[in-house]
Amino acid sequence: MFVAGTLPGMSASTSEPELGLRERKKAATRQALHEASVRLAYEHGPEKITVEAIADDAGVSRRTFSNYFANKEEALFYGDLQRMRLLAGMIRAQPEGTPPWPALTAAAEGFYRELGDFDPEWIARSRMVRRHPSLAAAQVQTFAALEREIAAEIAPRMGADDPLGVRAQLIAATFLSVLRVSLNVWLERRPEVNFWDIARDSLAYTGRGFV
Repeated sequence: MFVAGTLPGMSASTSEPELGLRERKKAATRQALHEASVRLAYEHGPEKITVEAIADDAGVSRRTFSNYFANKEEALFYGDLQRMRLLAGMIRAQPEGTPPWPALTAAAEGFYRELGDFDPEWIARSRMVRRHPSLAAAQVQTFAALEREIAAEIAPRMGADDPLGVRAQLIAATFLSVLRVSLNVWLERRPEVNFWDIARDSLAYTGRGFV
């Protein structure tokens, strides 16, 4: 569903509240490291870049890198973390009383409308991620974190019908799988349709099982 990189038209602090000077500097450094990691991975291949190279490209020390990210994969997928927060916020903002699947579908539509059209570089980066098993494994971890966050957002909508939270987790996992498969189909075949058209139809089809 997501790939390394920033959202079109979205800066590191777009979804953040008003920050103090120190916090803004830290956010800028984190974003610079993320962008350096993506740029170097795109130019040289993710298996060839190092933490030292990323730090040098961003103009900071190796120690500074370690203050923000545990490894290069985490730096690469920082953009996904930003998108997680945006999507989770859109789910949270859905009207109270909206059932889980309609709430997720409405949030996904708003999310992708805000993203806008996928540019060629975004597509190239996505394909790069899908070609490298090491990055795919890191992306799975990112998805797992998002799955837990989405499950937590929709659990209150389940109420007493889901005391153990099992259904909320199943719905969250299915929702992300639908978006991932829809994106993979769109990336591989590039039909003359909008990505959201594929995702919307897929969500509607899959959502019948949660009515």
